[in-house]
Amino acid sequence: MSTPVADSTNRLAWLLEDLALPGVRFAVLLSEDGLRIAHSHDISKDDAERFAAAASGLRSLGKALAEFCGGPANAVRQNITEYDEGMLMITAAGQGALLGVATTMEVDVALVAHRMNELAGRVGHELGAAPRRGGN
Repeated sequence: MSTPVADSTNRLAWLLEDLALPGVRFAVLLSEDGLRIAHSHDISKDDAERFAAAASGLRSLGKALAEFCGGPANAVRQNITEYDEGMLMITAAGQGALLGVATTMEVDVALVAHRMNELAGRVGHELGAAPRRGGN
């Protein structure tokens, strides 16, 4: 992976500070269609963009498999994929946004999931916009 450098397009990185926990490699806030919105300082912009695209694809696969855990209207709450050297966790973070985290194996999964859900609620509130209503 590339070395992280200062990035003026990463103004929302402060939102991800609550995820700076032992065992968390980095966090990325992304759109559902795979565009990076913000990333923690532990990952470069280029790698965060690659991660965002891949995480969006993983989320789509989760949606495609949802019916096998209930029915066609079954919604994905969180994707967790475990690898030999860590995990990826992806959760919804408001309308059209996702939060992705990469960890080591020495991570408190429950704590990270809890913080992700708390942050997702705040991010959804901060980034979400009320639906437009027709004016008279």
